Amino acid sequence: MRVGVPKEIKKDEYRVGLTPAAVREYVGHGHQVLVETGLGNGIGETDAHYRQAGATIVATAAEIFASAEMIVKVKEPQPQEWAQLRPAQILFTYLHLASDRPQTEGLLASGATAIAYETVTDPRGGLPLLTPMSEVAGRLSIQAAARCLEKVMGGSGLLLGGVAGVAPGRVVVIGGGVVGTEAAKMAIGLGAEVTIIDRSLRRLRELEELFDGRVRTLYSTGETLEQAVISADVVVGAVLIPGASAPKLVTRQMIALMRPGSVVVDVAIDQGGCFETSHATTHSDPVFIIDGVVHYCVANMPGAVPRTSAYALNHATLPYGLALADRGLAALGDVPGLRDGLNVYEGKIYARAVAESLSLPFAGDEASLAVGR
Repeated sequence: MRVGVPKEIKKDEYRVGLTPAAVREYVGHGHQVLVETGLGNGIGETDAHYRQAGATIVATAAEIFASAEMIVKVKEPQPQEWAQLRPAQILFTYLHLASDRPQTEGLLASGATAIAYETVTDPRGGLPLLTPMSEVAGRLSIQAAARCLEKVMGGSGLLLGGVAGVAPGRVVVIGGGVVGTEAAKMAIGLGAEVTIIDRSLRRLRELEELFDGRVRTLYSTGETLEQAVISADVVVGAVLIPGASAPKLVTRQMIALMRPGSVVVDVAIDQGGCFETSHATTHSDPVFIIDGVVHYCVANMPGAVPRTSAYALNHATLPYGLALADRGLAALGDVPGLRDGLNVYEGKIYARAVAESLSLPFAGDEASLAVGR
C-alpha cells in the first residue's frame, strides 16, 4: 500500500503520524511511505532520518493526498485537508467528530474511510490508541495548572505544593480514568491536596487502593461536585464518554462561586469540554478568564511535548496501521477492536455515539463484510 504522512497544519501541532522508526516497519512490510518534507522538524527528526528509514520525501501535502491510499495523521483533518480526501482512501488519525459537525460533513462528502484512533477498543473495552495521549494530557494538566496559578497568568499567586507553614493547593479531578489518574499522580508529586470525583464506586475503590490514602475520593452527585469545585484552587476536567460529546458537568454558576484566581483545566475540550464556560484555545494563546477564574482549554495538549507524544502515540498505533496497510479494510474484521474505530465509510456514519451527538443518521447496522462485519 502507498501510505502518506503530511505535516500537521493545526495551530501549534508538531507531532507526526509516523516516526522514522515506524516508517521503517511499514517499509519492512513492503509498503511505500510518502513523507512531506520537514515532517519531523518538530520532534527533532530530519528528512535524512526519514530517507534512511526508507521513506520517499515529497514537497507538498497535496502530492500525498493525491497519491496515497492511506493517510496517517495525528490531529483531525482541517478543511483544506478533508477537501482533498477521496473515495476508497483511508484516513487514520484522531477525529473527535462528536463535537465537530463541519468536519463530519466534510468527511461524509469526501467518500473516504475515516478511522478514529480515539474509538478503537481493546478486548477489555479500553481505548489503546487514546491512552498514551491521555497519560500525557493528564500529566500536563497539572503542569499547566501550576503555571496558571502564578500571578502573571491571572492566577491567585498560589504555589501548588505550598511550603513549610503554608497550606498546599487543593486540586479536584473530575473523572477517575487515565487522564484523571495521571493528573492525580502529578498533583500528589507536587504536594497538592487531591480529590478525585467519579460515578463508579468500583473505580473509586481502585483509586483508594492505588493511592494508598493519599487522595480523597468522592462519588459524583450534583451536590458533591458543586461543593468540591467551589472550594478548589484547581479543577481538572477529565471526563470521557468514548466517541461522544463530553457532558457539561461544571456550570457557569459553579465557576462564578470559585475563588478569583482559581484555575480550571478542561482536558475534555477535544470532545466539546466538560465546563460550561470552556472554549478551545491554543498553545500560543492558552488561557482566558471568566468570572475571575483562569481557563486552560488547549485542544491538543500533548502537542506541547511533541517528541514524547509522537513516539508514545506511534508505539500504540503501529500494529493497527500496519494491519490496515497489509490487509486494507479486511483488517477491520480481523483485528479485535479496530472495527470500533470506523467512524465514516462511503458517506455514512458508522459510529453510533457520533451520529447521536450530531443528530445524524447512523448506518452501523447496515455495515457490510467490506467493513468488517
